[in-house]
Amino acid sequence: MGARGGASPAAARGDDVIEAAWRAAAGGPSIAVPPSCSRMIEIQTQMSQRAVELLGLPEDQPCFLLDVGCGSGLSGDYISEEGHYWVGMDISSAMLDVAVEREVEGDLLLADVGHGIPFRPGTFDGCISISAVQWLCNADKKTHSPPKRLYRFFSTLYSALARGSRAVLQLYPENSEQLELITAQAMKAGFTGGMVVDYPNSAKAKKFFLCLFVGASGVLPKGLGAECTDGEESRQAKFTNERTRFKNAKGKSAKKSRDWILEKKERRRRQGKEVRGDTKYTGRKRRPHF
Repeated sequence: MGARGGASPAAARGDDVIEAAWRAAAGGPSIAVPPSCSRMIEIQTQMSQRAVELLGLPEDQPCFLLDVGCGSGLSGDYISEEGHYWVGMDISSAMLDVAVEREVEGDLLLADVGHGIPFRPGTFDGCISISAVQWLCNADKKTHSPPKRLYRFFSTLYSALARGSRAVLQLYPENSEQLELITAQAMKAGFTGGMVVDYPNSAKAKKFFLCLFVGASGVLPKGLGAECTDGEESRQAKFTNERTRFKNAKGKSAKKSRDWILEKKERRRRQGKEVRGDTKYTGRKRRPHF
């Protein structure tokens, strides 16, 4: 969903920028992309990483996740890189078209989550959402009731998640009343948990993550950027712009390396997709042509 429900002209323009960037990256027609677009994509990637981290998924075990407001599949790319499978829902057919052009590995569903999550009980091992849920607080039509749409979303999401799993929803609340409305409807639907706030003292870096538990209540994760006591350094994950050449912090293969390409091809084979065979040229960098 994200800002793709006609709720805000400014938000819609932001989505147009991202859509243009991905169409250009997918080899589409030449489109002038504002320089701020790459920064927007970088921020969403970081928030996706943080959301998956807060899910607390078991290590070395593939999980089946739901991405609410998946857009062009940016969050899904990170989910796939972590070895998980996913389904993305979005209200914008244009953004889903971009995801198809980019050949994302997850399955895509055109739907308004305000009508509910149309999956069987216990289908997913977790759910993430980046900058989407707050749009359910807007009444875009006369028939829209934000409390009812939020409750419909949360109640069906609760059913679609496996017991003991989590949902991590990053959002931008306009005010404390909107935040209270979202939280109240989530708790009414049966969830436990609360809000995790990263960098609460920063005007620009501050991020809200609604961390919800299905079934038994777990320990709410701590937000990043909190002051440490007794001179201890924070053990929370930190995001930097530095790139590791061969392996990242979790031991995964560096993106676009030969190992990364082989792992991605193997995942696609397991999904039953047609993939070219591996050769000695797989992953080899091409020389520049003049």
